[in-house]
Amino acid sequence: MGKDLNLDNPQTFSEKLQWLKLYNRKPEFTKMVDKYAVKEYVASIIGDEYIIPTLGIWNKFDDIDFDSLPKQFVLKTTHGGGSGGVVVCKDKANFNIEAARKKLNRSLKFDIYTNYREWPYKDVEPRIIAEKYIEVEGHSDLPDYKFFCFNGEPKYCQVIRDRNTKETIDFYDMEWNHMPFVGLNPVANNGNTSVAKPEHLDTMISVCKKLAKDIPFLRIDLYVVNNKEYFGEITFYPASGMGEFRPIEWNYKLGGLIQLPTA
Repeated sequence: MGKDLNLDNPQTFSEKLQWLKLYNRKPEFTKMVDKYAVKEYVASIIGDEYIIPTLGIWNKFDDIDFDSLPKQFVLKTTHGGGSGGVVVCKDKANFNIEAARKKLNRSLKFDIYTNYREWPYKDVEPRIIAEKYIEVEGHSDLPDYKFFCFNGEPKYCQVIRDRNTKETIDFYDMEWNHMPFVGLNPVANNGNTSVAKPEHLDTMISVCKKLAKDIPFLRIDLYVVNNKEYFGEITFYPASGMGEFRPIEWNYKLGGLIQLPTA
């Protein structure tokens, strides 16, 4: 990132995430980043009603039973981060199986622990899961709400729109005031229109508090479909701690919200 990493006295959001990679390790973190195992973990805390149904799980692409899958579905690698391990099928009759095979096999071989030292992924078994396809009418990409939780408290929500076309990123506080910063994508800007406040924002905040309890930093991703909330994923290190916020002072402001463990 063009500067020395200060692990003795980390100050920025990025520096503190690197510190947490190295020194804040708990066995349950592995289950929390596993796209399959996390469903049971989350359901035990907030209930099954927030979980997107799993349609199947396989060790390799060639094991996938496509005949058993509905017309629409989503395939994901259990150990993948971001969209690199996700394939969306909106019409099985016209589904490009070879393109999906290439993308998911590449994801199965990618090791986040080796490449980015994200310790929770070290012992996640690479597999492929199929999930129920969910969508919001009028949106080509499913809007998701990414809650940045500091020491168990959600402080800001990152809303990403048009991820696969011209991505925009907006941050809101918990009163849904638009914030004067953008990140962690270095080229994305705010959208031209504001994001409507979720009708059940209080419910979403409550869910995040339960899942982020006693953890220095977590990002909790939620979807809202047909006025119902669904759990997306848990992320410990957005952009693997390699992204920055603009204006630059927000790297320090958000870093200041993370209280590192003293033990």
